[in-house]
Amino acid sequence: MSEEQALLQPYKKGKFETKNRVVMAPMTRSRADNPENKPTEGLQPVYYRIRSTAGLIITEGSQVSERAVGYINTPGIHTEEQVAGWKKVTQSVHEEGGKIYIQLWHVGRMSHPDFHNGELPLAPSALNPNAQSFTPEGMKDTVTPKAMTKEEIRETVEEFRMAARNAVKAGFNGVEIHSSNGYLFHQFFNSTSNIRTDEYGGSIENRTRFFFEVLDAIKQEIPEQQIGARFNPSLHNLFGITMDENTIPTFEYIIKRLNDYDLAYIHLSEPFTDVSEIPYAVKEIAKHFRPLYKGTLIINGDFDQEKGNKVIEDGHADLVAFGKPYISNPDLVARFREGIPLTDWDKDTFYTPGKEGYLDYEIKAEI
Repeated sequence: MSEEQALLQPYKKGKFETKNRVVMAPMTRSRADNPENKPTEGLQPVYYRIRSTAGLIITEGSQVSERAVGYINTPGIHTEEQVAGWKKVTQSVHEEGGKIYIQLWHVGRMSHPDFHNGELPLAPSALNPNAQSFTPEGMKDTVTPKAMTKEEIRETVEEFRMAARNAVKAGFNGVEIHSSNGYLFHQFFNSTSNIRTDEYGGSIENRTRFFFEVLDAIKQEIPEQQIGARFNPSLHNLFGITMDENTIPTFEYIIKRLNDYDLAYIHLSEPFTDVSEIPYAVKEIAKHFRPLYKGTLIINGDFDQEKGNKVIEDGHADLVAFGKPYISNPDLVARFREGIPLTDWDKDTFYTPGKEGYLDYEIKAEI
């Protein structure tokens, strides 16, 4: 393949600019196995540095508070120790000329009391997602969560605002709001997981209110042009989420309303499962939502080099986020450029501590 391919072209829209259109997707790797839940020295700084040829790196989800935790060994962005740890990551990436955003995360009802001294995880409504949580004692069934009070919603808005402030302190180029994959914002969006009767439930405007309150709070700490948001509109029967007839209209409302902001980008996922038999699902996310959004659109979901080039050439997305290929191919951009076959990933080391399956994949191309 040549330098002419779409994925390798620079991108610029407004103040958002990347050296190519290859994005490293956010991926939980469970390497923050320390009491502070901070990036582990000698691991995360190296892991992200050797992937800094990406046009944009989006970090693993990073919890905005203790209440936001839902998986073992995941880093946070709510303490000074965590900020200091992330600062080493951003410095290592910037030294290589890379650009890195942190993904701000709250798992909501996908958590477990084991993470919260026996207290129930928070959610829009007291509905068990009937899924599993990855706890220090292994996988456990989720429980019926605590429906958030209005005060707890206000506190969580503040937690996101402070996390954005900490992201600036840590030297990140921007933040991505993790409003996807069955986590807290997604739980508010879907009427199958949000049965509130106050101003945060019922209508589309009400079910999306919490997200826009958080976005407006984050804007107080970091310019709009350095904020992204991730969505998974056709997620179904995963992470406790089921679709209904209200789901896609809700995401259409969100995406259209985001035209009123000057965000860095929106980041969409193609369906994670086969939704061809779901009458109210959208089967081709980028194709459906591209006409609705005038800003930068990143698409993710089982893309390879050929599909990535094509979705850009067809005008359905501006950049493509690659997940698993980036685990085993830190030199992914160079491999695309030079036509070097990709190395397969090892699923058994996705979420294990240490260097194995994290820092030991071979770099074959000149990065």
